[in-house]
Amino acid sequence: MMRRRVLTAGALATLLAGCGFKLRGAQNFAFKTVAVTPEFGGAVAAELARYLGDAIRPVAPAAGGQLPEAIVDILQELREKTVVAVNASGQVREFQLRIRVQFKMRTPQGVELIPTTEIVQQRDISFNESAVLAKEAEEVLLFRDMQTDIVQQLLRRIAAVKTLTP
Repeated sequence: MMRRRVLTAGALATLLAGCGFKLRGAQNFAFKTVAVTPEFGGAVAAELARYLGDAIRPVAPAAGGQLPEAIVDILQELREKTVVAVNASGQVREFQLRIRVQFKMRTPQGVELIPTTEIVQQRDISFNESAVLAKEAEEVLLFRDMQTDIVQQLLRRIAAVKTLTP
């Protein structure tokens, strides 16, 4: 019985290794320091800055400070909620939630590393007027989930920049 378990575990490990499966490791960036310029009140920029942690520097450092090696500009962050479906009596049955984020990445000297790019995430949410509070909480969670997805996509695109020179 024990031998069968060991052979099964070995076979599974071989299959996973053979198919190219690999856990995602830490991302390597072409820069050591970066500034994130948010749109006023934008939550995506704040979450991106939290992920980048110690690499964050101000765009205009104090006297004697160094400029960041790269700047990520969050140009626009829009949260939208549109009606998708209504019933026969005109009551809303389904909404579509959407976040649109436009960003670009550049050096402090103005060299564009990533041109203006838009990332869009959307989710559909059903609506029931008898559970309004629960649906509002679900909406907040869906927006937070979409925001996290967008930040992960931003990090992957930033990590794809291999050099800070064009």
